[in-house]
Amino acid sequence: MLPTVVAAAAILALVVTAVLIVERAIPAAPAPRVQDPAASGAADVDCAENDPVAQELGNGATWTMCWRVDAARGLVLEDVHFTPPGARPVQVLAELSIGQLEVPYDTGLRNTEDITTQGFGGSHMMSLSETECLGDRLETYVPKIGDGSVGGGGERRPVLCQEEVDGGIAYRSDDGTGAATEVARRTELRLATVSKVGWYEYVSQYSFGSDGTVRSDLGATGDLSPEDYADDPAHGWPVGPGESDYATSHSHNAVWRVHWALGGPGGQVVEQYDAAPTGEQGPRAPLVEGGLTRISHEGTARAADRRWWRVVNPDVLNEDGHPISYQVDLGATTPFQLTQDHHHTDGGSDDAAGYAVAFTEADDCQLFATSNKEGTCGAGVLDFAQDGAALSDVVTWVAVGFHHVARDEDQSPMEMHWQGFTLTPRDLTAQRADPPPARQDVNGRPSPPR
Repeated sequence: MLPTVVAAAAILALVVTAVLIVERAIPAAPAPRVQDPAASGAADVDCAENDPVAQELGNGATWTMCWRVDAARGLVLEDVHFTPPGARPVQVLAELSIGQLEVPYDTGLRNTEDITTQGFGGSHMMSLSETECLGDRLETYVPKIGDGSVGGGGERRPVLCQEEVDGGIAYRSDDGTGAATEVARRTELRLATVSKVGWYEYVSQYSFGSDGTVRSDLGATGDLSPEDYADDPAHGWPVGPGESDYATSHSHNAVWRVHWALGGPGGQVVEQYDAAPTGEQGPRAPLVEGGLTRISHEGTARAADRRWWRVVNPDVLNEDGHPISYQVDLGATTPFQLTQDHHHTDGGSDDAAGYAVAFTEADDCQLFATSNKEGTCGAGVLDFAQDGAALSDVVTWVAVGFHHVARDEDQSPMEMHWQGFTLTPRDLTAQRADPPPARQDVNGRPSPPR
């Protein structure tokens, strides 16, 4: 890495991540193992509560995982494996779930924490009909009250939708030689549940692509709260006739909990990529330099232009000798600070934008971004990261906000709106997971067309 690259990345990291502990590192893994593409087949996972989800997609890739319904978090996915076509399974995640959903109203008069106060599971999780799910509707036992530890019983209900859906064009390439154009579509495994909390109905949706991508989305529909109307245009939008019935604007502040197991439990490394203009001009364009900094200890980070993060297993290499990793790509987001973090004694009070991602060492009692019910291990993410422990068994907390200014079309019911993020494989395989036969030898700089 060039010195100017390191300097640019380090300066950006210092400016925007006051509590982030970083150090330059390109880890040299002792005795790394190379993935064996010959041992193919779906992963064999042992699920405690339900039969595993196993879906082979159109290109021959397979996703396999366990699933269950938690009283607070709703849908929880565990032991998630991806098997590229003709290759062996790779464990990607130990667990994936939502860790908090805060809905503060702009008037300051109301705020809900829908995960820890009411929950997405139990009686709040809806049974699915054929209209809501065009694929398989999977059943599980759902308690009527809380986690079932108190009276009330429960029943088996169809709550998880499993579908293989069209994902659009996977690739298209005309190499200019007159050979046939290489083009294909992609399919995705889509898992979804519906939870009703108050006037809102939320869709927890996870999409698993045939290229190894994982997309986490939260959809919101239902109805505007009839309790939250005001006459002040600064805090809302008129949805009634004329200048009347201002529906109060509010935010949906969601935080997901991503517990990694990339290539197997533990041994993960976190890196942040930054790129910035150097101020110099090339013959046709400005010069931009980029590089990685190691995030070695627990902490938070904020979003910035040309910035992303990746979780790496330096002990597992693809066939090109590159360590396998996944990149955290934020979608469209409104920066926010969770209400309970405003006056936190260990940072947060001076950071109006909060964090975009946070990294903590895995702890089974650290499940919620705020109002963590196992208070002995901290009340939320800022508490979890306070001791700055070294990272190895990594949990990534991904915060994505949506500021909802109502419109006439939200009545009634409300059209679905979405927020979320993507986990993108980076060097998980030496080439794309499913190269067409004519391109199987393209690895590195291609030969110029003749």
